[in-house]
Amino acid sequence: MISSGILMEALRALRARKVRSLLSALGVAIGSACVVLVVTVSLSAKTYITGLIEEVGSNLVYAEYLPGEPRPPLADFLSPADMDLIRPTIPQVRQVAGSYSVSRTVAAGGVEVPVKLVGVTAGFQEIRRLLVLRGRYFDQGDMAAHSKVCLLTEALAKRLFPADDPVGRTVRAGDLIFNVIGVFRERGSTFGETDIQRESVLVPYWLTKSYTGLEVLLIIYAQADRAEDVPLVTRDLGELLRSRHRAGAKYNVQNLSSILDAARKISLALSVVLLVIGLITLTIGGVNIMNIMLVTVTERTREIGLRKAVGARRLDIRYQFLLEAVMISTIGAMVGIVFGVGIPILAEPFLPGNFSVRFAWLSILIAFVISCTVGIIFGYLPAERAAKLEPTEALRHE
Repeated sequence: MISSGILMEALRALRARKVRSLLSALGVAIGSACVVLVVTVSLSAKTYITGLIEEVGSNLVYAEYLPGEPRPPLADFLSPADMDLIRPTIPQVRQVAGSYSVSRTVAAGGVEVPVKLVGVTAGFQEIRRLLVLRGRYFDQGDMAAHSKVCLLTEALAKRLFPADDPVGRTVRAGDLIFNVIGVFRERGSTFGETDIQRESVLVPYWLTKSYTGLEVLLIIYAQADRAEDVPLVTRDLGELLRSRHRAGAKYNVQNLSSILDAARKISLALSVVLLVIGLITLTIGGVNIMNIMLVTVTERTREIGLRKAVGARRLDIRYQFLLEAVMISTIGAMVGIVFGVGIPILAEPFLPGNFSVRFAWLSILIAFVISCTVGIIFGYLPAERAAKLEPTEALRHE
């Protein structure tokens, strides 16, 4: 049992060597901060990326044709007929939609802007979770009648109509004039897997035939009922498309879960690297504590002899030096944990708006326990050496 006298003696010894003690604690502080930061960065990044994917639609599967030759046969391209067969053929699919985009120049109010003109089928807003900021989205009548109406991205609306409400205005794209019925944006990032650019115009799908003369789709989207069904839908959609087209045609069928898996692997790799660095730093800090304590034992040999001469036991001396090492590592752990928690909090205002710092309080406890354990392990040898000093030899030491 550690008595209050041993505790006070350990505190007195640390106060007498403040600079040395703080330098010894520095390595432990860096190591414990790394341990906390590892878990915080990993957990926050995983939560952030998962949130982005859920905003887009974690159950989303998309397919596109990969031309393998300069002039591929028209029959190889995806078509509305392919899209119409998905829900009857794959029961796990809740919704389907398709799109076809062409590059055009849009003019309004004397301003001409090169844009992506994206023709979309029914269900596109639901499956892509588009957010209408002003006006409205296409209704069934717009789609059925192939009405010359459109929606503008938020960036394009500001560029074409900087001082006016674009809803109700008209824009020209080629030979067609469209009435603007709404302004929209994507709810979340799609990591580049999107046909909607910063400045895009949405129109009913069948109007794109006026520009191309073709009834093809560049991308088909399918939304699975549940997240567990995504791999099955991805496989079945690929098989369906290959069965409807010639053997040489190639189709890329993917889902956003693959991006999440990649993000998890990157996060895991980063966590392992940072954790190794943290453990190495803690080990170096522990070795530093041991070296400092060994020097301290040599410097305090006469003091140890005096204490033994007046009745201090070996166990008391061992406990005192062990306690000093643990106190040094505890101070380092507390400082490191403060930095490990404080740095992400201070950095949060400079991070993307929907990036929130997530802490695992268990990691703080683990960092504290590991740091204290380092003090015990690396403080044992100096403590044992101090405890084994013979009083008569210690008293003769100069």
